[in-house]
Amino acid sequence: MREGLGAAGVDGKHMQIGEVAARTELSQRTIRHYEETGLVVPSARSQGGFRLYTEKDVDRLMVIRRMKPLGFTLDQMCDLLDATDRIDTGIGLDADEHEALLERVRVYEQAAVEQVEKLRIQLSRAEDFATTLRTRLDQNAPAAAQRD
Repeated sequence: MREGLGAAGVDGKHMQIGEVAARTELSQRTIRHYEETGLVVPSARSQGGFRLYTEKDVDRLMVIRRMKPLGFTLDQMCDLLDATDRIDTGIGLDADEHEALLERVRVYEQAAVEQVEKLRIQLSRAEDFATTLRTRLDQNAPAAAQRD
């Protein structure tokens, strides 16, 4: 815990949960839930006990936010974040461990690519459906207007 930080993170490096929520478009409740599950931990607390976050924390929350709509579970998010954290620090990793971590990340990248393709197909079908409905409405609009 860092001492001397005001509730507004006056050191210019910390943000309170409300600002983080606005920046990430996650609710404060969701951010607290992610904290409870261990996905993100505030970098500091103010003297008043307010959660304080850094840009790195915001980046982590954005990874989580981007994974969620792709159907990744909280356990998968935790696993990916653990792998990327360990890669980023590199502390105590030999070449084999580093490669194993990279492979874990590759698996998630491939799963994300596959899910994005599925979503593209769903979006295309939804757009086709909306176009079909619009065409039907346009074809029937003059008939309805002529009856008046």
